Amino acid sequence: MQRIEITHLTRYRYAQPVRLLDHKLHLRPREGHDIRIESSGLRITPDYRISWHRDVYSNSVALVSFGVESNILELLSTVVVEHYESPMVSIQLAEQDETSPLVYDPMEQIDLIPYQTPVFAENQALVGDWLAPDWNAGQSLATLQLLDAISGRIAREIKYIVRDEPGVQSPQRTLGRGKGSCRDMATLFIEACRYCGLASRFVSGYLVSSAAVEDVATTHAWAEVYLPGVGWRGFDATSGQRVGGDHIAVAVHRHPEAIPPVSGQFVGPSGPKPEMEVEVRVQRL
Repeated sequence: MQRIEITHLTRYRYAQPVRLLDHKLHLRPREGHDIRIESSGLRITPDYRISWHRDVYSNSVALVSFGVESNILELLSTVVVEHYESPMVSIQLAEQDETSPLVYDPMEQIDLIPYQTPVFAENQALVGDWLAPDWNAGQSLATLQLLDAISGRIAREIKYIVRDEPGVQSPQRTLGRGKGSCRDMATLFIEACRYCGLASRFVSGYLVSSAAVEDVATTHAWAEVYLPGVGWRGFDATSGQRVGGDHIAVAVHRHPEAIPPVSGQFVGPSGPKPEMEVEVRVQRL
């Protein structure tokens, strides 16, 4: 077990006071057999009201409302977690699931359909062409070999960049540019998995060590694939490695644009744009 402290500061500065509308926060890690929250604190400026709920994916979501105008919005989250996962998780599949394409149990298949449906359907032919050196429709291939091959190719062929623009790039844009953020690379991995019929989802969270991914300075993103008998297992296409003890998941979703750490709106002048600062520190205690 390792104890990890996560400090996440987001600050917006506005040219003049604005009326802040509701903001949604995905900042609290997902608890389970591998993660336990030891302590947590949330400090917000200006005055606010907060309510918590779990969404359909069991993500812990904070809804923050404000009653005053302000020229600054500051959110500071401090969390200490106990992480029980090993650095590199081994995956043991049943014999019938060792080879893809997988056949999911009918009782699970109905729930997995959204995770098999591409977000960028218009890019599926391009994704198929890109996958051709590793896999073609109807081809039988070792499941884990296929997943590691897809993740490894993305890590080798796509240059990681820090990209502050909201949203994710389409697979077409990521492959065309040959570069993208961690969330763009996770999205390409997800769309490739879905092309192969593998249920996959987007994960946002934190990376303890940036040794495998240079210049990761804020939050991180990766993907999980649903494997029969072993559940959701993570693959980090930014580094080409499987997810283990260095990754702390905060939120999951079928759509890669649905779970930013902080989202919301304000009412005020159309310009100039507010200044945004993000500082994240993740360290072992």
